[in-house]
Amino acid sequence: MITTLNKLKAHDACEPRYKHLLQCLGKTQADDEPISIREILLHNGIQDTIWALRTVEGHDKEIRLFACDCAESVLHIFEAEYPNDDRPRKAIEVSRKYANGEASIDELNAAWDAAGAAAWAAAGAAAWEKQNELLFKYI
Repeated sequence: MITTLNKLKAHDACEPRYKHLLQCLGKTQADDEPISIREILLHNGIQDTIWALRTVEGHDKEIRLFACDCAESVLHIFEAEYPNDDRPRKAIEVSRKYANGEASIDELNAAWDAAGAAAWAAAGAAAWEKQNELLFKYI
């Protein structure tokens, strides 16, 4: 998988990390010379590499399946806190099916809407818990 400096720049790459990559590549400005995703990983680390995947063309299936693997690797954290909420797990399953041509875009959107609702509910519960913790600290 490859991208270019111009594609990274067009997608509003983080300026300090972009400059770091330029320096590592021995360049002073953007160009259209191909850069492998592996090279970005070596110079800038996993977070920048994952972000840079948005600029890669023609590998939608592989990128979607990679995202599923990443999400699944931390799913146990959500499920430990919310053992009866299977919406994120189902969203990952439908996304894998979509990548393999076994689910429709409507099924994918419905699954991700449900997973998003689960994430917002979890975030809201965490914020409420933190707010109460701070409140009781001062009462």
